[in-house]
Amino acid sequence: MDRIKRISYEVLVDHKSKFGEDFADNKKALDQVSIVRSKGLKNEIAGYITKFIKKEIREEKAKQARIAASKDEQQVEEQPEIELTENVVTEGGVEIVETTETVVEATTEEVSSDAVEEKTE
Repeated sequence: MDRIKRISYEVLVDHKSKFGEDFADNKKALDQVSIVRSKGLKNEIAGYITKFIKKEIREEKAKQARIAASKDEQQVEEQPEIELTENVVTEGGVEIVETTETVVEATTEEVSSDAVEEKTE
């Protein structure tokens, strides 16, 4: 591990709450928590810390999006499916259409209701 990463991790272990996504603010926070005499080294450390914090935030957002998507997927699976079936019965020259509505859930519990319509030939 190179020295920029090593120093950045050492600083983040103790003072992570002081750093954020803004490079200039991270440079100021780095001045408060440590003494880095080299301007170039300070900029590299602050830049690495900024990159590290942004990456963590991006990964957390992606994780939350995956969790939300899986919750939405579960809710869609829990919604019952409705199946419609029609039976045509002829009685005395009159066609009777029986429509059965069946609600099919994950537990395979069925609820049905019959509706009767009359058609004339």
